[in-house]
Amino acid sequence: MAYVGAIYSQARFPRTADDVIDEVCRRRRAKDRPPPQHKHVWAQMTRIAEGKVWLAAPLLFLSMMMECHLRNPAGKKLLICIMDGERQLWKLAKDWFPRAVGILDLFHALKRLRDVAHCLYAQESPEAEEFVSHHLRMLLEGKVRYVLRNFHSLVKKHHLKGEKKTTVQSAITYYEKNQEHMRYDEYLAAGYPIASGVAEGACKHLVKDRMERAGMRWELEGAQAMLSLRAVHINGLWDQFIAYRIATQQSRLYGKDTQHATAT
Repeated sequence: MAYVGAIYSQARFPRTADDVIDEVCRRRRAKDRPPPQHKHVWAQMTRIAEGKVWLAAPLLFLSMMMECHLRNPAGKKLLICIMDGERQLWKLAKDWFPRAVGILDLFHALKRLRDVAHCLYAQESPEAEEFVSHHLRMLLEGKVRYVLRNFHSLVKKHHLKGEKKTTVQSAITYYEKNQEHMRYDEYLAAGYPIASGVAEGACKHLVKDRMERAGMRWELEGAQAMLSLRAVHINGLWDQFIAYRIATQQSRLYGKDTQHATAT
């Protein structure tokens, strides 16, 4: 599995719960949203080198930490870390970016809402959409405990069993574990981003569009090489990379001064 990360800068953009609901549920694109600037993306896989296993996630965080230091050596800029609910990633974020504001990606939280709604109502039904909109508003207003209480009561009220009960309980556990990163009312008021769209988009166009075509099989070394090349291209560094590659190969094959020789 490839771990994907991205670093970018973005101006603050305060908005309300209604603004976000319009975007998410009513498909109305926000006006005047400041675009991400100076994006840099990575895709990292676990490596085996010198007889050791180098895990993908820590390698990715190391790369991102170095980039953050280069961009903000004095540490004066506010740092926001948006991720899904994987516990390993939050532990690494705490180790590598201890001063960052951690935010659970809204769309991962929203997926759990939809899963619960579909345990009670038919997909795409008005009832399901109303259930999602109502509880999404509660989350955006910082009322995570309200949502948790409702979910706990659903199991008894609707006599849920089997897979449906498991789905609701899974959503409860997910929100409980990530509650400290779900203060969306504070994030919106401060103008912080609350979704990891840049990284999610990179998962598709950097990784899936190239690496998961029909019949493809990859070895770790080849897969990482392809991902690294694609990241170089997407980050707008291709020309610099080619110039560096030519210079280093000439030096390796013919000596350091060969590149200055003239042909006769």
